[in-house]
Amino acid sequence: MATEAGPREGAHEDDGSYSVRPYTMMGGRTKPVTSVELPVEALVEGLEAPDVTLTPERRRILELTATQYLSVMELSAHVKLPVGIVRMIVSDLAEAKKVRVHGLTPSMTTPGTSAAPDDNAATLSILESVLNGISSL
Repeated sequence: MATEAGPREGAHEDDGSYSVRPYTMMGGRTKPVTSVELPVEALVEGLEAPDVTLTPERRRILELTATQYLSVMELSAHVKLPVGIVRMIVSDLAEAKKVRVHGLTPSMTTPGTSAAPDDNAATLSILESVLNGISSL
């Protein structure tokens, strides 16, 4: 019984499959260089124009974030890569000062430290306001 070899031998960009395995794009790494794991809602702002020395994925992220802030999740959808891979790419770009990540609390950006007391009080005040607003509904 003969089977037909379909076009799935390689990968096709138009059907959403990857032409290269995601872990290969990252050189076999499975975690970002920094110990901070970016939340999916963190906003990314491009600081530099993409150059030809970067990988296509990195260039595309810099192009997308050049004119607008996009979350890590949105970038994942645009570049059609898993969120974990996009987190590592964004982390690498942030480390190289090519992007700025917004939405990280001070305790997330500096491992081993906690947020300032004023930040905690402001956060608590905001949460209380939200709770009061929800209660009044």
